[in-house]
Amino acid sequence: MKFFIDTANLAQIREANDLGILDGVTTNPSLMAKEGVKGNDAIMNHYKTICEIVDGDISAEVFSTDFDGIVAEGKKLHAIHKNIVVKVPMIKDGVKAIKWFTDNGIKTNCTLVFSAGQAILAAKAGAAYVSPFIGRIDDSGWDGVELIAQIANIYSIQGFKTEILAASIRSALHIIKCAEAGADVCTCPLDSILGLLKHPLTDIGLAKFLEDAKKM
Repeated sequence: MKFFIDTANLAQIREANDLGILDGVTTNPSLMAKEGVKGNDAIMNHYKTICEIVDGDISAEVFSTDFDGIVAEGKKLHAIHKNIVVKVPMIKDGVKAIKWFTDNGIKTNCTLVFSAGQAILAAKAGAAYVSPFIGRIDDSGWDGVELIAQIANIYSIQGFKTEILAASIRSALHIIKCAEAGADVCTCPLDSILGLLKHPLTDIGLAKFLEDAKKM
């Protein structure tokens, strides 16, 4: 399973990349705004900087919701760097745009996916990634990880090549459950990734080793 970090914070991206396990980055307008990145030129330059830090797929989201606007924005994003993946919302014009991008050799990430039906449409249109938002599904009273498993089963049966990118990750346990359910990628905040390092028995064991080492 690939690890992406879900942020626009350059310091966090560098920290995750320094771990040696980072495969890519996902961002969205909300994350850009959180870092104070505003205006088209600033956003484009920010994506370029991220691409210089991480050698992997970098999802860059469009703002438009109509076909022509999505395609126009996607072309500009694609021109930034070869690793840019155009992030397109799961809407009617979004699916049409994903098919256009696929036919023209531009990779896409279909975002805001909340059902297996939406995931099927994204795969049929040729999306490189489909992003189910499992945390938000959990918030609505349903099981986000179960959706990952359902999509993984459908894709396996149908032979779809689209990778399942589990998004809206809330914890280290979410990452583990998504790995068990068949996710190809998890995109997570830095805290969730670092949470995988933690176990009380590791801390106890290390403290004992260090204590014994002082006696040698």
